[in-house]
Amino acid sequence: MSIPTITLNNGVEIPQLGFGVFQVPDDETTAAVSAALAAGYRSIDTAAIYGNEAGVGRALAASGIPRGDLFITTKLWNSDQGFQSTLAAYEASLAALGLDYVDLYLIHWPAPANDNYAESWRAMEKLLADGRVRAIGVSNFAPEHLEHLAETASVVPAVNQVELHPRLNQAEVRAANEAQGIATEAWSPLAQGGLLADPVITDVAGRVGRTPAQVILRWHLQQGRIVIPKSVTPGRIIENLAVFDFDLSPADLLLIDGLNTDSRIGPDPMVFNG
Repeated sequence: MSIPTITLNNGVEIPQLGFGVFQVPDDETTAAVSAALAAGYRSIDTAAIYGNEAGVGRALAASGIPRGDLFITTKLWNSDQGFQSTLAAYEASLAALGLDYVDLYLIHWPAPANDNYAESWRAMEKLLADGRVRAIGVSNFAPEHLEHLAETASVVPAVNQVELHPRLNQAEVRAANEAQGIATEAWSPLAQGGLLADPVITDVAGRVGRTPAQVILRWHLQQGRIVIPKSVTPGRIIENLAVFDFDLSPADLLLIDGLNTDSRIGPDPMVFNG
């Protein structure tokens, strides 16, 4: 099975559907990532703060899959922001993952009270220029943060990974990303399962003969987003990948769009500093 790719603004291609490991303990991560790789996923998303980069690395090493066929993302934590500390944090992540490079390195949060993400970005630009990483981006950046970054940045972020699901459709963030040529990636694309019993979702799922999770993922994909659903259940891992052989109608997409209430599960990036 072939997973479609999104071409980022620097020409690098990222699988449109990947596998996330947020809140998966390190000792469970290897089995979960191994199951995902066996199912056909090739994009894995982790972060330093998750504490499971080593578990991801063990699964990658055991998989036998050529490095060039994989797309690995990790993220810089807030307390490591700053020029030299970003460079050091990247080396620590590489060591934990057992890799020579990652495909996408993200600033995890803007942490606005620290006002240090521009310096971190300068370090990430160096990593990119030195060929240590294939693409750099941000996570949880609001339009204001993107504007501030643009004042000093030489490289436009390739990706902005944000909380995004039918109850938080992030219209302003998506518009700001599009204006700069930044790809939108959705974390918590299923609202941590909180939408799977929603009557609008279950009605659409019944009509198209798919599960609620598959319907929500299809809603994301048809609107051009990158998604990284998480599961530790092998059956669910496989189910989440079976979303490329059907389409939702324009009417169904609008019905799901209508579920937006601007409701967050995670922190507000305007005030969260970690």
